[in-house]
Amino acid sequence: MTANAQTSTSTGYQVLNPATGAVVEEFPTATDAEIQDAIAAAESGYQQWKNVDINERAKIVARVGELFAERADELAAIITEEMGKPLSESKGEAEYCQEILQYFATEGPMLAADQEVKSIGGGKAIIQRLPVGPLLGIMPWNYPYYQVARFVAPNLMLGNTIVLKHAERCPRSALAIAKIMTDAGVPEGVYNNVFATHDQISTIIEDPRIQGVSLTGSERAGSIIGEQAGRHLKKAVLELGGSDPYVILDSSDVAADAATAWETRMENTGQACNSNKRMIVMEDIYDEFLDELTKLATDLTPGDPAKEEKGTFGPLSSRTAAEGVAEQVQDAIDKGATLHAGGTLHEGPGAYLSPTVLSGITKDMRAYYEELFGPVAVVYKVSSDQEALEMANDTQYGLGGAVFSTDPQRAAKVASGLQSGMANVNAPSAEGAEMPFGGVKRSGFGRELGPLGMEEFVNKRLFYVAE
Repeated sequence: MTANAQTSTSTGYQVLNPATGAVVEEFPTATDAEIQDAIAAAESGYQQWKNVDINERAKIVARVGELFAERADELAAIITEEMGKPLSESKGEAEYCQEILQYFATEGPMLAADQEVKSIGGGKAIIQRLPVGPLLGIMPWNYPYYQVARFVAPNLMLGNTIVLKHAERCPRSALAIAKIMTDAGVPEGVYNNVFATHDQISTIIEDPRIQGVSLTGSERAGSIIGEQAGRHLKKAVLELGGSDPYVILDSSDVAADAATAWETRMENTGQACNSNKRMIVMEDIYDEFLDELTKLATDLTPGDPAKEEKGTFGPLSSRTAAEGVAEQVQDAIDKGATLHAGGTLHEGPGAYLSPTVLSGITKDMRAYYEELFGPVAVVYKVSSDQEALEMANDTQYGLGGAVFSTDPQRAAKVASGLQSGMANVNAPSAEGAEMPFGGVKRSGFGRELGPLGMEEFVNKRLFYVAE
């Protein structure tokens, strides 16, 4: 789930509570020697881990998942303080990691099994799925546990090893994950956490012992990492920005549909890459839908994400992030968009931006093409299914999208035309560890989760024995 990853020179890792603006704890970045030690450990660990039977690896991966669930309360408190996620959502994220890890522990041996190919010319041909070696994972702040779990689980099952660089604002959660790995019995060198600088990331990517890199982050960060990986001929998986369409063609209960749309948009305070950032609504229900959204966004006040009191909203991940989204909103208003609710950047060191509803967005406004990574619902009016589809695809991104109708065939017809990596009918998204996740266009490339999550960093070797 995409974070607008930092790309400037790192000044160190720190816990900065976005609710208060207070720096809670600081951590030094790794020395160059420590980076080299981590790469060497990953290479050494790989030589051992790749030879462990996959069913034995599965037991350890399953135990990692169990510890995420057992420590969910502790883990939740950490990320609520680090990046402001509402506490209940933080706990749900930690618990969801068990589902992901258990899925790969259960399904991994089958997904990685040899596959015989019919040989026309005789002999026996088999496709083997083998590990490739140490991998670099560059993780974002918006889902500090989930993002790591979906990268690590399939690769540990395959026999790859990990060098993990987490977001600068998530050092405590990074260390908590590393401890889970150790306590679950992951051997030394198989999982290596590093508080790397951006220059050190380049060093890791260019090292010949590293065989691939996975980044979840901003479009800008993806361009940088993709270029570096390509220069050194390394496989890359990039999960980047999104501006997903959420198309409502008709409705038997507009208020309920608006409530679902609002809840989906406000999850993680609007900081999810596959959030419904563009709500495209048919003209005959548009006014009622917009009114319902406005009611839901009105009279909300800043609150403590650790308490989640009724009628309150939490902070964005940082004051800088809140100010950036506020600038996008103000640009739209200045150019003629209608503000129906919210839009207030609250004073003080906290990162609070009132949940916002906008309409009348036009192509000359930043909000039309830029990703709005915060609590902003943008609503568009359309008069036909074709117009809805054209607007849905009028974006540089192509992560996901959803289409709703009381007629499933009608919704499916429109959804089939979405230019996206994920298309959903009558559901905001397909949830589950078994559902592949990823996009097209400037949303990146590659897939995580599901069967496709085992297909990225793997040597699909042909093994042929002649008659």
